[in-house]
Amino acid sequence: MEEPEAALARYATELADAVDAAVPGWVERCVRRVLTAQGIAVTPEVEAQARAAGTAAREAGIPALRTLLATDIDEQVGTPLAMLRPLVRYPTEVLRATGATPVARDEFATRSFSDDMYDLTPASFADVAPELQEPGLAWGAAKAYVHLSRRRRQ
Repeated sequence: MEEPEAALARYATELADAVDAAVPGWVERCVRRVLTAQGIAVTPEVEAQARAAGTAAREAGIPALRTLLATDIDEQVGTPLAMLRPLVRYPTEVLRATGATPVARDEFATRSFSDDMYDLTPASFADVAPELQEPGLAWGAAKAYVHLSRRRRQ
């Protein structure tokens, strides 16, 4: 049986790798979804801008995510999902440049994510990509187990 701390480290790596692979596509899907809903053409130029934004989001967000996940759980500040939320600025920049209209959001979203004018902020890993749900849950469960085990020993 795998040591809980080692299992947590493995799950953290799996989550980081999965997020790394998913972020560019998520940015591109955000751009396509909003533009399509607003009847704005997704031209090859816009697709190229969305791809570049996806790459930039990955380059900006993944190193910090990997650092967080490599940090001892008692030292972690924030969560992996919280680290992904600011990346909405990348598809937002593309959407603004294409003339997309901000969308109506509820009071909580407006207050909590004031810069997210297109309601792109993920509430769960599955909102970024369905394939992130399982590694996100596995990492969260392993973290909870290690946390509880440590507290029981104290």
